[in-house]
Amino acid sequence: MTARESRGPIVGLAANLILLTALAATTGISVAGALAGTAYAVVLAVALGTGLRRTGMRALGPANAVTLARATLVGGVVALVVTSFQTPVPLSVLVPLIGVALALDGVDGQVARRTNSTSRLGARFDMEVDAFLILVLSVFVAGPFGWWTIAIGAFRYVFVAASWALPWMNAALPPKFSRKVVAAVQGVVLVVATASLLPDAVSFAAVAGALASLIWSFGRDVLWLWDTEQRRRFAEVRAGVVARRAVARPRTAPAPAGA
Repeated sequence: MTARESRGPIVGLAANLILLTALAATTGISVAGALAGTAYAVVLAVALGTGLRRTGMRALGPANAVTLARATLVGGVVALVVTSFQTPVPLSVLVPLIGVALALDGVDGQVARRTNSTSRLGARFDMEVDAFLILVLSVFVAGPFGWWTIAIGAFRYVFVAASWALPWMNAALPPKFSRKVVAAVQGVVLVVATASLLPDAVSFAAVAGALASLIWSFGRDVLWLWDTEQRRRFAEVRAGVVARRAVARPRTAPAPAGA
C-alpha cells in the first residue's frame, strides 16, 4: 500500500476486483452490480493516480492506505446496492461492510497525524470517499422511504456544482464543530436505517431529521459565504470611491519661494 505512486492505485483496483469476486461467489451480486462495482474501482484508480501525479507524491503513505482500504469496501457496498434494485441483498454482508468503512473513517486521520503524513490529497481523498458512501446509502434507503432521501447524499455534489457557477462559494469556510457532528449523524442514521434496526416510522423520522440538519448546516454555510461576498464587494466599491476622490481632488499649488 505504501509502494510507488504507480502501484498504489493498481493495488486498490486489484483489491476492489477481489472483493467483487468474493461477493459474487457468496452473495450472488447481479451483473449490473458487478459492472457498477468495477466502474467504481476503475474511476477510483484513475482519480487516485491523477491526484498522486498532480501533488508529486511518490508513495501512497500509511494514512492514504487506510483510506484506500475504506474506499475498497465502498466498492463492495456499491455492488450490493445496485444489486438490491433487482433482488434483495443480505444485510448481514452489507451492514458490516458499511460499518467497517465508517469505523475506518476515524482511523486514517489518526494515522496521518501520528505518522506526520497529513496532506491535501489525503484530506480530499478521505472527504470524497465519505461523500460517495453517504450518497450510495441515501440511494439504498430510498427504497423503503422514498427518493427524497437521495437529497442527503446529493447535497454536497449540488454545493460543488453551484460553486462552479458562483465563484464566491469557493471561499474557505471557518471550521465548525457542528458541521462535523452533522456529517457524522448522516452516516449513523443511514446505517441504522439500512440495517432496519428500528421500526420503519422511527427510521423514517430519523432520516428526515438527518436531512433537516443537513439543510440547516449547508444553509448556514451558504449564508455565511454570501454575507462574506457582500462585505468584500462593499469594501471594493468603497475603496474605488476613495481612489476616485483622491484622483479628482485638486492639488494645492506650492507656495512661491521666499514667501
